[in-house]
Amino acid sequence: MSQFPISALEKPIAFSRRLFLGSSLAAAVLPSVAKADEAAPSSAATGLAPRLIPARELPVPKTVSPELQAVIGAPYPLGWNDVPQDSTGWKDLAFKSAASVANSITAIRDHFSLKVEQTTMAGVPVFVITPEEIAPNNRDRLLVHIHGGGYVLFPGEAGAGEGMMMAGYGKFRVVSIDYRMAPDFPFPAALDDVTAVWRVLLASYEPSKMGIFGTSAGGALTLSTILRAKSEGLPLPGAIAPASPCADLTWSGDSVMANAYVDNALVSRSGWVGAAAALYAGTHDLTDPELSPLFGDFSGFPPAILTSGTRDLILSDTVRTHRKLRQARVNAVLQIFEGESHAQFLTPFVPETQESFGEIAHFFDAHLAS
Repeated sequence: MSQFPISALEKPIAFSRRLFLGSSLAAAVLPSVAKADEAAPSSAATGLAPRLIPARELPVPKTVSPELQAVIGAPYPLGWNDVPQDSTGWKDLAFKSAASVANSITAIRDHFSLKVEQTTMAGVPVFVITPEEIAPNNRDRLLVHIHGGGYVLFPGEAGAGEGMMMAGYGKFRVVSIDYRMAPDFPFPAALDDVTAVWRVLLASYEPSKMGIFGTSAGGALTLSTILRAKSEGLPLPGAIAPASPCADLTWSGDSVMANAYVDNALVSRSGWVGAAAALYAGTHDLTDPELSPLFGDFSGFPPAILTSGTRDLILSDTVRTHRKLRQARVNAVLQIFEGESHAQFLTPFVPETQESFGEIAHFFDAHLAS
């Protein structure tokens, strides 16, 4: 449900982008907040007693770059557990999310000398991102980007940062989709928009030469788009890259509890992120595969590369998605980065970010037709 973490080029600001990704709070705060997490379905479903874990300090690992250590060692984002109470509050949060990443968007665009053009496809706003130089193998290829943000945040160009970094690091042309979001447009509006854009692109590009990628909500929508395309008989892309997908809105994964308050981006499902998922889902069944793609049929999926971090609150969604793809005999690769919380592999200009995009770009190059 991400966009991208604090830029390594700037100091954290009070209303940082990490607020939307969800280092320790005062001990007095933790019990009351943790109590909400105790209602997670894991223990109730098994009938087994939960394991009690003693309080402990969690040091910043020395096994990552100094730049990433600064990100891992940052405190929880201010307001991570401030949940808007009405549509106006959610829209205000979306506006602030866009403002919080404006400087980073400019820095990414300038760093890679990208051309970013806003247009529409099937009535859906999109950003067409072209690098200064397109790699020879990629001249007839196209990547489709679906942004994160919990289905509620990073409207407009604010959502295109990940797409810009892929264009810059991978030297691909990228179309980033500015899909409709909650509260005004809950499920299935986002998926409808992505599918509509996919139909338009199929008229101009061979599907085997296109890939789809995104992180968090964008990762889930990547998977849901494949399920929707299968159900409608549409051609599938040559490869996909769903990163840290919020693929199970029932919050059943082990890491939802194991990494609660370890993740210094999302922090806990009891914060804004859980409320955003519920807002997007509305009254729909949370096990609907188009909402929670882990409940879908992964047979026939294109090759996939998945990315997450050891401290990611929804690491389990990534791991379970990878296992389900492998069980369906899909060519699927899993890369997990040391010490990273949710979507921190998107932090601009740190060594691990370049490495993660390099791996994804290499995967696309290996699996997309030339």
